[in-house]
Amino acid sequence: MKIYPVIMCGGSGTRLWPASRPSKPKQFIPLAGNRSLFQETVLRVEPLVSDGSQLIIVAGVSHRSWIVEQLEELGIGAHVLLEPEARDSAAAMAAAAAWTEIRDPEGVNAFVASDHHITDNSSFQEAVRVAAGSARLGRVVTLGVAPTEASSAYGYIKPSGHGLSDVDRFIEKPDAPTAAEYIAAGYLWNSGNFVVAAQTLLSEMAIHAPAVEQAVRAALPVANGQSVEVLTEAFSSAPKISIDYALMEKTRLASVLEVHFAWSDLGAWDAIAASGEGDTGQHIFEDAEGCLARSSDGIMIAALGVRNLAIIAERDAVLVCDLSRSQDVKKIVERLKITSPQHLDFLRPVPEGLGEGAKRFADWLRVRALPTWATLGQSQDGVFAEVISLDGRPVATSRRARVQARQIYVYAQAGLMGWQGPWRRAVDTGVERLISDYLRNDGLCRTLLTAEGAPLDETAMVYDQAFVMFALAMAKAAGSADASLETRAVTIRDALRGRALANGALIESGDDAYQSNCHMHLLEACLAWEEVGGDKAWAELADQVVALARTTFIDSEGGFLREFFAADWSPAAGEAGRLVEPGHQFEWAWLMARYARARGDAGAMAVARTLYGHGVNGVVESLAVAVDGLNEDGTIRSRRARLWPQTEWLKAALILADASQDAEHRAYLEDAAAAQRALWFYLTDDGLWHDKRLPDRSFIEEPAPASSFYHIMAAFRQLADSEEAGLDALDLA
Repeated sequence: MKIYPVIMCGGSGTRLWPASRPSKPKQFIPLAGNRSLFQETVLRVEPLVSDGSQLIIVAGVSHRSWIVEQLEELGIGAHVLLEPEARDSAAAMAAAAAWTEIRDPEGVNAFVASDHHITDNSSFQEAVRVAAGSARLGRVVTLGVAPTEASSAYGYIKPSGHGLSDVDRFIEKPDAPTAAEYIAAGYLWNSGNFVVAAQTLLSEMAIHAPAVEQAVRAALPVANGQSVEVLTEAFSSAPKISIDYALMEKTRLASVLEVHFAWSDLGAWDAIAASGEGDTGQHIFEDAEGCLARSSDGIMIAALGVRNLAIIAERDAVLVCDLSRSQDVKKIVERLKITSPQHLDFLRPVPEGLGEGAKRFADWLRVRALPTWATLGQSQDGVFAEVISLDGRPVATSRRARVQARQIYVYAQAGLMGWQGPWRRAVDTGVERLISDYLRNDGLCRTLLTAEGAPLDETAMVYDQAFVMFALAMAKAAGSADASLETRAVTIRDALRGRALANGALIESGDDAYQSNCHMHLLEACLAWEEVGGDKAWAELADQVVALARTTFIDSEGGFLREFFAADWSPAAGEAGRLVEPGHQFEWAWLMARYARARGDAGAMAVARTLYGHGVNGVVESLAVAVDGLNEDGTIRSRRARLWPQTEWLKAALILADASQDAEHRAYLEDAAAAQRALWFYLTDDGLWHDKRLPDRSFIEEPAPASSFYHIMAAFRQLADSEEAGLDALDLA
């Protein structure tokens, strides 16, 4: 028997205003200790997961970031189902059961609230396991807490006996005298925790609430391998009804398990005070007894000569109430709806949209980055700098051929997009230096020069040859008058083709001889020459590289692209063979989509979408960036995040949005906006950038590498080319 715990994150905690509000309700706030109630719940139920079962969380889309961030803090994984709109507990529970049933028809769900306070985790877990035994036999079991007081804050259950028994009836919240009578009669508090087999819940819902059951089955998204999924719009058609009314008051299968651990739903400030752990922030009490004080950062609470008060100070609102009147805070909230609705919720920052960010991107390139790298980043005789320090100083270092080539691309692209700066000089002198300093007598490109320009490494790496061919194509596209550009590119191309193995692959120089990456840039160069009218051999080579990717580089079962291989082109041994780089999944997806569009190849477009999906596995939501590395099973290998994968994420999302429609189209555009926001983490106001972001969100302090500019400009070019992003006339003029 496998237990699938389900944490229900609905509810807004109205009686805990002003600390609890719709955008950050009570379950995500530390109310009784250092962790949030949600986090405490996760830690309480996670030990119930075993034998391949999974923790499930159901919540509203607006709380996605809180869930992802707080799970990340705990280092615990879960499958998250997000509701497009709240439809109460019946639909939420049915959705989790339907998800469970697909994966495990025998699975038992333990539905728990995210905002309850239980200190005895082991007793809770044991109770769930006992209840699960009955649930496996077809019962719907709720946990009934033995009352400690005559509370009017909770509903009650009348059991038919002690221990595990049938439910006689459920009772709404009574007044205090009636509650005392219920306790005397052996009634239990209704904790709102349920244990039931997924199939049982769904079959009972089909009988007693068929519209709910039908809506949630239709709302399950197509499995995409992601840990966070949004239920489809079909979920909104489910009747808005609680599980009590939809099922528990109607089913003949209801049982209750009497439990005796301490339990509270922390529904009001008096319950928070009773926990003994509710005080937070700075406060001074002088002759003040039995008071609860909570203040946000920078606010001091001082209380003198008062008794039994809750004093809750947020930056925009303060509540002072007698703890005995805590249940009435809801009345204050009702009045706020009329008199001051802006205080009902915290101010929520609106994420920058794609169009707004793209215009800011254009300004940054035009005014900051392009002028900086055309002056500080290039000498008068055309030598491009490898790096510029973050205080604006070029750093003398050895010079790579790939950087010279990439910067030619940047300024050729800038000229094509209307930039009024000295792009022509940058391109022409850059090409002159590329040819004179880097090309060997055989027409191939050496990889490295000293800082002074003397040859340092004569190796002709495939990677560098690809970028030289790419730079020459872009120089031609930008109107270079040099008639030798294509001849030089063809010389390199034909030399590479002559070195190809029987399967069409090329062996790279250096330690990683059998790799996919150099072929990726070879494909980019071929597509660039096709676009500027090169001979048919460019298209033939592009076809060859794409075929190689589809048969060799991309895993035949998983659909992800591998980086390194053995001599027989099987995955390399050890960790190298298991490495999956999200940035390269995106970059290959972008190239595959370009190729598919040029050839009318629907199969290649499908490959692009699959690769994109694997790239998205590397987007860590709590960090809001694509990280450097995954393992072949999709787990995170490295949480460091460089700049360039963000640009490739942006490019791939945009080109796939152009090739999609309706909801899929909108989803890609949302991803593109997120990728653009990720890129902004790295860019500085003066036209430079950070390269490596650490898991704590800080950056390695190092000069800005010129090599990143190629990625940045390519992303902007794709923004300008996007047909559906609403970015009319986006250019650098």
